[in-house]
This record gives sequence, C-alpha cells and structure tokens, in this order.
Amino acid sequence: MPRRVLLIVNQEKADALAAAEKVRGLIERHGALSGETEASDSVLSKQEASADLFVILGGDGTLLGQLRRLVPLGKPILGVNFGKLGFMAEFDMPALTRAASEVFGSEALQLHETPLLAVRVTGPDGSVRFESIAANDCVLTAGPPYRMIRMALSIDGNVGPTVSGDGLIVCTSTGSTAYNLSAGGPIVAPELEAMAITPIAAHSLSFRPIVVPLESKVNIRVTRVNNDNGHGTTLVVDGQVLTKLSEDDSVSVTRHERKAILVRNPHTSYWSTLITKLRWAEAPRLRTLS
Repeated sequence: MPRRVLLIVNQEKADALAAAEKVRGLIERHGALSGETEASDSVLSKQEASADLFVILGGDGTLLGQLRRLVPLGKPILGVNFGKLGFMAEFDMPALTRAASEVFGSEALQLHETPLLAVRVTGPDGSVRFESIAANDCVLTAGPPYRMIRMALSIDGNVGPTVSGDGLIVCTSTGSTAYNLSAGGPIVAPELEAMAITPIAAHSLSFRPIVVPLESKVNIRVTRVNNDNGHGTTLVVDGQVLTKLSEDDSVSVTRHERKAILVRNPHTSYWSTLITKLRWAEAPRLRTLS
C-alpha cells in the first residue's frame, strides 16, 4: 500500500518553493499526498498525525527544527536539501527523483534511528527554568562581552574538571559533524550511541574532547557568566533554541526517551557523504609553479 506522505516546505527558500510542485507530482505518482504544511508551523495538525512519512524541503536547519517538533509522532522523516551543505538532509532533487518509487511506494525504507538529547536548565534553588530536545547539540556559549566563563563538569555524579573558556559543546553522534567538528571534536559514527563533550577555546593545555556513553548523565554548572544589557552567557540548542544562563545555573544533558527516524538515501552512505560534502582528509590542492 502506498505511503501517506505529508509535505513540509520552508517558505523562505525560493528554490524549495519552486521544487514543491515537482515533489507533489512524485508523491502522487508513487504514493499518496496526505497534506502540506509550512515549516514555520509549530502546532502538530491532524493531517500530520495521520501521515506515514514526512518529506521536508529545506536545509539541515529546517530539518532540525522539524525533528524536534515531529518526534512525538514516531514517523520517518525524509529531508530534501535546499541549504548550503545538506549533511542530515541526504536527498537532493535528482536523488529524490531517482528513489521516488522506493521511498513513496510500499518498499521497505532504509531508516536510521538517531538518538536525541533531553536538555534541562535548573536554577540554584533546583527549579526547572528550561527544557528542550536536541538532535544535534547543546552549546554553552560565553556571549557578550565575551570574557571567559567558568564551568564545572560532572558525569554520572562524578566530579569532573572546572574549566574556563568560551563554552562547551555536548553533541550526539549526528551532531558530531556540526559545531563539534569545527571546535576540534571527534567525528562519531552514527551507529554509536554516544555523546561527545568538546570545549570551546578552553584556557587549558589538557582539556581535550571526550566521548561518553549515551546513557551518561552530564551536568554542567556555570559558576561565572557574562551579562551585558540582557545578553550574555547563553545555552543554544541545535543553533535554534536559546535561553540565557545565570550564575550557578546547571545544565543537565541526558538521553531522551525517543529517537528521530530519518530516511536514508539508498544510493549513498555516511562515509561517502563525509568525503563528498565535508572533504574528509582531502589533501591540499597544490598548483605547479611556472
């Protein structure tokens, strides 16, 4: 039986809007179009609850936002890239056209269940001030006026280091190729259920990134913060959801009870994507001197 497919389009991307008509045609030819919503919608609709598959036209940022919103439904999500990189959104239009009969028809999908993080901020009195789901990462960032902050790290209740620097990243294996990679953190294979903890410009010669089991309970207490006219030290989830941090706030990061289900492109692999999109281990391009 063909799948009931719900199409979600980022209305701010002109090329995604232009491609939407073709995608509708592919869905109707090989499956069943159950409805269409905008990526800016925040409330789950009845149409979405009854869909078998979500197709999202946008970039990795669009996909991340929709992952957090749609995860309660437990349905597969397919990202079509109209952004800059498209690491999570594995399909482009040629790839989607080539695989349309497989992904919209009744064939078994190639799926990857990606772990999520439950992120919580509590104040010094233990009151919960903020909660969110992270698909990629949560980042403590110093913020204006950009003086070093100080963070006390503990893992599973074991007291860890207290470090000064510009911040700290806690990421999933999926998020290991995002900000974590730029900050010198490790690439973690998607099959590994783990978290990477990576400092940002730590004032230390010996604080290196570490990888811990996904079942770990990571806690970061911020003992020195920046505060600049309402701005300052901030917790950022997936680069999209922000909350300001105050002195002695604690950020806890644990495994979320649910996973996001992503549709894999059957004609590529994680490792080939590392090479083609991130230029993994590519040698410098030398030119011959005349």
